[in-house]
Amino acid sequence: MLRKTVIWGASGHARVVADALRLAGGHDLVGFLDDVNPERAGTRFCGLPVLGGKERLEDLLREGVTHVIFGFGDCAARLRLADFVRSLGFSLAVAIHPRSVIAEDVPVGDGTLVAAGAVVNPGARIGGNVILNTSCSVDHDSVVEDGAHVCPGARLGGNVSVGRGAWVGIGSVVIDGVRIGAGAFLGAGSVVVGDIPEGILAYGVPARPVRKVDADG
Repeated sequence: MLRKTVIWGASGHARVVADALRLAGGHDLVGFLDDVNPERAGTRFCGLPVLGGKERLEDLLREGVTHVIFGFGDCAARLRLADFVRSLGFSLAVAIHPRSVIAEDVPVGDGTLVAAGAVVNPGARIGGNVILNTSCSVDHDSVVEDGAHVCPGARLGGNVSVGRGAWVGIGSVVIDGVRIGAGAFLGAGSVVVGDIPEGILAYGVPARPVRKVDADG
């Protein structure tokens, strides 16, 4: 039986989520929610209606929609809103593109997207509301905690830990055994050879801490 699912978000990343869900099967996509641009309600996006914003959620639940997945990159917002939609009675969908590669023993948490070309090797663990974006790789025994985003083309070596809500920038490389703290932000193309503290912006080759991440991300 297909699970009736709505995607919260209606921009570029939401297209990627919708494509993964459609190709993987198992979901009946009913449309998108957009709180950023309320004037889009009633228009169409990716062949489906923009249903409105979060004010529509309770109606959708009554209409038989059971699953929500987020179609935006803001890590803190995904974590916050995951608790909200669960409190209403929704489950979080998982979107795993059929042309990703995930080792048999790897758990993947609710609300997570694994995009096309992503590779996750044995012994890794992937939390909930994670984004493993296009052609990234997570090597053996690494842990990506809830709400983190491993951006397109990023490479995590073995036994890397990415903390809750952290952001690993596009094309970054993280060597084996490194710990990236919760809420840390790695700039694009960084080469990370040592631990990055919680809540720190770091970038460069090698990556160096620059400043605290702003409170609003």
